[in-house]
Amino acid sequence: MHKEPFKLVIFDCDGVLVDSELLASDVLSEELAKYDIDMTPRECGERFTGSSLKRVKELVFQSTGISLPDNFEADVRERDSHVFEDRLRPISGIEETLELLDLPVCVASSGSMAKITHSLTLTGLLDSFKPHLFSAEMVKRGKPAPDLFLLAAEKMGVPPKRCLVIEDSPVGVRAAQKAGMTVYGFAGGAHAGPGYGEMLELAGAKIVFREMFALNNLIKFHKQ
Repeated sequence: MHKEPFKLVIFDCDGVLVDSELLASDVLSEELAKYDIDMTPRECGERFTGSSLKRVKELVFQSTGISLPDNFEADVRERDSHVFEDRLRPISGIEETLELLDLPVCVASSGSMAKITHSLTLTGLLDSFKPHLFSAEMVKRGKPAPDLFLLAAEKMGVPPKRCLVIEDSPVGVRAAQKAGMTVYGFAGGAHAGPGYGEMLELAGAKIVFREMFALNNLIKFHKQ
């Protein structure tokens, strides 16, 4: 059966381009504790990875009945920014992968535009993507709704069925599927422990890979 080649690769940011998920979960756990919400960093990661802070507030309210204040998102972003400046690193192999990739690329992340830009600047990746950065701030519904991925495809001028999405969270995998895109699950970040790849497969990832170096070959195999 003939496979139509991909025309665009859409990367999530946290956990795919930058190894930030554990750092962000630590911050989120500490910030939630200020409101007597007891969640370990691991629990935060399992519950909220891939979700925007707006969505985190909604999920917290659904599960605890606690309405987090308006300043919660700004406080988390400020803490993230300081922690990232000291400890954020790019995903191993991403620089070389981007250099060899012969397709257009963009970023579609649940993070704010300021966070995306800051993270990519700190890790030296911004020039590989700008100005093609898309944030959940730009759509009404964030992941797991497909809106952000559909916006990215529209702005990049590529039909959804010709897009490949690289995601590290079940939330993101489901969003890409709903957008009618092919999605590969990346399970190579520091947060991806035993069983993480299987979780991405269950969410609907067509392929799960753990070394970013493998991406170009996976795309080549798709063409065959």
